[in-house]
Amino acid sequence: MPLALNRRVVVGVDSSTQSCKVVSVDADTGELLHLQSAPHPDGTSVDPQRWWEAFEQAGGSASAAGDGRVLALGVSAQQHGMVALDAHGTPVHDALLWNDVRSAPQAKALTERYGASMWAEEVGVVPVASFTITKLAWLHENRPELAARVEQVLLPHDWLTWNILGRPPEATTDRSDASGTGYFSVHNNEYRLDLLEAALGHAARVPRVLGPSDRAGVTKGGVIVSAGAGDNAAAALGLGVAEGDVVVSIGTSGTVFASTSASITDASGSVAGFADAAGGQLPLLATINGARTLVATARMLDVDIERFGALALGAPIDADGLLMLPYLDGERTPNLPDATGSLTGMRRANMRPENLAQASVLGLVCSLADALDSLRGQGVPVRQVILIGGGSQSPAVQKIAADVFGVPVVLPAPGEYVALGAARQAAWALDGEFAEWKREIATGVDPADNRDWAVDVRARYAEQRGLIYGV
Repeated sequence: MPLALNRRVVVGVDSSTQSCKVVSVDADTGELLHLQSAPHPDGTSVDPQRWWEAFEQAGGSASAAGDGRVLALGVSAQQHGMVALDAHGTPVHDALLWNDVRSAPQAKALTERYGASMWAEEVGVVPVASFTITKLAWLHENRPELAARVEQVLLPHDWLTWNILGRPPEATTDRSDASGTGYFSVHNNEYRLDLLEAALGHAARVPRVLGPSDRAGVTKGGVIVSAGAGDNAAAALGLGVAEGDVVVSIGTSGTVFASTSASITDASGSVAGFADAAGGQLPLLATINGARTLVATARMLDVDIERFGALALGAPIDADGLLMLPYLDGERTPNLPDATGSLTGMRRANMRPENLAQASVLGLVCSLADALDSLRGQGVPVRQVILIGGGSQSPAVQKIAADVFGVPVVLPAPGEYVALGAARQAAWALDGEFAEWKREIATGVDPADNRDWAVDVRARYAEQRGLIYGV
């Protein structure tokens, strides 16, 4: 890719559930110079080689080779995914992704074995099916012959960084991604290898944990490779999140998180006490059901997503009493891995396409508002919500978000903030100083003076959630 000769260029990689995006960025200003992407296969488990193929298709290999004026590169990826390697560096099983819930029984067993308080106080997270440790326990219990071959356990971003650097003897990771495994203590900044061994059935190697500005290595082409990060931590870097900012991301999943210096201990397991990519904490709640709730409803209505949005905007703001609890793929927050969705408040008069569309929008936003309340309950200040992700671009979502959340909502200019955060970390590794890049806000919405309708909808949502799911 041709790049301006006078630019110092850094590259950020976002290897998400759905695709690999590679951005080239001016290291001094944060200006986006180039974006290329390639798809990942659908599903909740995947051969990691598919990630590498997408990375190559998106131009990542060319960047790592020193193409153009690229000086440094950073990798961010979906968290939690289990990449279990044998002695030859070959996966013994497809990587189980964060949204694979087959390990729910193992999550429950691990929590009961050690107690939720131990997990929260000593590790920072309470096991749910998303976390790596539960997937290792599933492998041990269901495919013991494969588990016995595991020599090393990596995460998606670790695996990509390791391959970009030519598979050196020691792989690396960072605090943000390590904190999502379930066998790394955020409070003590060290691995709990006893927990990994208990889950897998034997000891295995894990990557070395790097600091925020550390270098993982240098490619054969002379490109510096930074520590990398989990996707949400990278998004916080890309957005320049400050105290009082809470990010609500509506993508494949929904996530609600903040960057803070406070230590989080939540024995309920609702708030995961992850680390961020800047040396602090990243308390986070995640929902499995994000923007795909809207896509699925559009498919049910046999309309495209644009027509779906128009239907939702044409409905009464409260969907005339119709309400969806959007647990279509099970759920992580609340922890309901086997749940299915529910449609409540149905009357003959309100069973109309526009109300169904609006009901799914309300269900999605109410689910995220519940997560926001849990964050508040941990003492995290909520001054404003930064709304990002593909689903944030829906006018129907934007119309109701501030009223349902109860705080001002700002939408940054559309951008690939996970990849941008990885690039910003690359610039940090390059120069040794955190790059001061300006965040551009596209629009902002304040809550209405009278938001009684939103209070009522949230009350009905909570009531139905308790009646149907018991939480």
